[in-house]
Amino acid sequence: MRVIFLKDVKGQGKKGEIKNVSEGYAQNFLIPRGLVRVATEGNVKTLEVQNAAEEKRKAQEKAEAEELGKKLEEMTVTLQAKAGEGGRLFGAITNKQIAEALAKAGVKIDRRKIELAEPIRTLGVTQVPVKLHPDVKSTFKVQVTEE
Repeated sequence: MRVIFLKDVKGQGKKGEIKNVSEGYAQNFLIPRGLVRVATEGNVKTLEVQNAAEEKRKAQEKAEAEELGKKLEEMTVTLQAKAGEGGRLFGAITNKQIAEALAKAGVKIDRRKIELAEPIRTLGVTQVPVKLHPDVKSTFKVQVTEE
């Protein structure tokens, strides 16, 4: 019996796949639990439409991320912190503080997307990488000045 998987089923198939399974397994286990739907012509067309809409949405997200990446590369975020001798900061600039400064500048980015290897502990300009999308990475400058 040909079925369309609505959810991942271990050992059988992943969501959105069309596969043949035994009729008894489908009728007695998979269908009553809502894991699969019978692969009729109408259901297959519906699946194709859903997949096309999902691809379009993913492409749009990637385009928006690339646009935001270009905007970020032109930006320089300025933060102030207390510093001691030799330009060493008392404390550090973390990705949370950078995300807050970006929000004030009008760019909303989750702090977990800012890939700062270690907090900034010196005065000056630092290149900070950001992962906006699984396929899109960008960098922007953070300038730390003394209060």
